[in-house]
Amino acid sequence: MKRRRTIARIVFLLYIAAVLYLCFGEFSSLSEVTKRFLGFEADKVAHFLMFFPFPILFYLAFGWPTHKAWHSLVLTLCILAAGAAIAAGTELVQDVIPYRASDRADFRADFLALCGASIITLLIDLNKTIRHA
Repeated sequence: MKRRRTIARIVFLLYIAAVLYLCFGEFSSLSEVTKRFLGFEADKVAHFLMFFPFPILFYLAFGWPTHKAWHSLVLTLCILAAGAAIAAGTELVQDVIPYRASDRADFRADFLALCGASIITLLIDLNKTIRHA
């Protein structure tokens, strides 16, 4: 169990490093990509996909044992708050980087992904809590 938690933490840290690289990197030298994907702005889809794994990976790496449904809810809300803080922080930092631009719609896409994955995380933890009760 301890080895699995260590691997989960390493994967989580690599994931965070990748998100930070994608949020703060300069990609102006890359060729132009499509502006829309399945009817949505490609940039917003990218933000959604970047932040969707956060709650699940955080839960696997740092989640604590829950024994009651309200413990699961508190755990999930803490994970959601941590993800929202990182998403907001990336937008704030992008506002001061000359080659990046901050966008509230990016944060909305991030937060929507975090909420969706947090619901999945909550259901996983509630299932685990009920099975071990």
